[in-house]
Amino acid sequence: MQAAKVSDTPVEFVVEYLLKAKEIAENNANVPAELRDNLQKALDIACGLDGYLEQMSSQESEPLAELYRKSISHDWNKVHEDGKTLFRLPVTCITGQVEGQVLKMLVHMSKAKRVLEIGMFTGYGALSMAEALPENGQLIACELEPYLKDFAQPIFDKSPHGKKITVRTGPAMDTMKELAAMGEQFDMVFIDADKHNYINYYKFLLDHNLLRIDGVICVDNTLFKGRVYLKDSADDFGKALQDFNQFVTNDPRVEQVIIPLRDGLTIIRRVPYIPQLKSTVTYDEVFRGVQGKQVLDRLRLDGKVAYVTGAGQGIGRAFAHALGEAGAKVAIIDMDKGKAEIVAHELTLKGISSMAVSADISKPEDVQKMIDDIVSKWGTIHIACNNAGINKNSASEDTSLEEWDQTFNVNLRGTFMCCQAAGHVMLKQGYGKIINTASMASLIVPHPQKQLSYNTSKAGVVKLTQTLGTEWIDRGVRVNCISPGIVDTPLIHSESLEPLVQRWLSDIPAGRLAQVTDLQAAVVYLASDASDYMTGHNLVIEGGQSLW
Repeated sequence: MQAAKVSDTPVEFVVEYLLKAKEIAENNANVPAELRDNLQKALDIACGLDGYLEQMSSQESEPLAELYRKSISHDWNKVHEDGKTLFRLPVTCITGQVEGQVLKMLVHMSKAKRVLEIGMFTGYGALSMAEALPENGQLIACELEPYLKDFAQPIFDKSPHGKKITVRTGPAMDTMKELAAMGEQFDMVFIDADKHNYINYYKFLLDHNLLRIDGVICVDNTLFKGRVYLKDSADDFGKALQDFNQFVTNDPRVEQVIIPLRDGLTIIRRVPYIPQLKSTVTYDEVFRGVQGKQVLDRLRLDGKVAYVTGAGQGIGRAFAHALGEAGAKVAIIDMDKGKAEIVAHELTLKGISSMAVSADISKPEDVQKMIDDIVSKWGTIHIACNNAGINKNSASEDTSLEEWDQTFNVNLRGTFMCCQAAGHVMLKQGYGKIINTASMASLIVPHPQKQLSYNTSKAGVVKLTQTLGTEWIDRGVRVNCISPGIVDTPLIHSESLEPLVQRWLSDIPAGRLAQVTDLQAAVVYLASDASDYMTGHNLVIEGGQSLW
């Protein structure tokens, strides 16, 4: 026989009381029909809420579903009677689908990499949050009951995300003290444990900097059956949570909101520090950030318009993704319109505004049309990433004028035309970042390959960058370049080039070729306001090859 439903949340109590009121009304002929009708409407709204939230929220993964089924079918009373748990654990403590999806969403929104959970119970919340963590993310769950660790672990092991979870058994405060002593910090902390200790957990988190600078604290059960705000409630847990809510409200270090989800979820964040009178704090841009932005926020490119030439593959594709991920709208420029459209579609799938443009940068009319198309669509250009280039190998005595001209027309003349065309837009608006792709070949003569025209053209790109960088900085335009080393591409692993690869590797202190992802942070830095004092610089990223 299934146990009768026991009300646990404010909405469930409202439903319970409305049902009783409806029964009374139906048994009393003197109750007006209008009152009975309004009671039914209120009941319909209250009864339908939880089910609709479950229906409209993303469905849980199979491991989560299995963990939920295992949790609700378990005989927790018998487990306690058998002495396997210290406390009698009520089935109402189990996190459900909607709460799990909310926690998962909060991890995504806060971009958390490390999460601390105080009070795990059967692990549904822990696994929900772990599913949102990056591959190298970590969740440490503090759980008093060793039995619950053994209960959850088999399901964790089935999930590809379970390896991110570490369960520490014993009193949560002891674990927190150990973590603080180790200098650990967390991006998100979820508290769902013994209610009387909520204030102690909260104070310890803030007083010992277990919470990162931009971290959030999520606290469950903060509406506790509605008893935190009922004046005549004498519930002990309700009083403890009422005290906790008031303590957080009075704490000037934070701001918070209670979300009326199930039994209440409070989300807390630390507010920026503002010094009081007679403070000894040096409240300058180092402390508060340039324009109030912390250093990572200064790398954001939100609202900026960028283009990348040669973006249909390789380095250019990686640059386009990086600029887009940092917040910019990105025009994908390539001679091959099909390749440009594929990369633009990739960005679109990630929620990045993009456009594909076909252009041969060795032709001045193509360069100008490229600029005009971007300005026509997005109104301006803030970031010009001139990356397109070609490389033709030949011994110097055999290098033809045709090869020389083709190489220079793209690598140097084309880069110049792009700089000049984009520069006209940027100089007019008094702001711009130009980033040219040079090469390690501008510093050394790579060997054993023979590439006179390429090496010389890339040296020219560096001098072009230096000259423009000095001419335009006082008008708001910074010009820099990136010199990659030898980049790992599918072509390099062909049978004919294998002997060269082995020679190159012997010349690279890092012991490997560059990946296109090794270059992405550099282009974002040079495109951002964080690099405003840098111009005419050649940023070399080659694993140390130019040092040998």
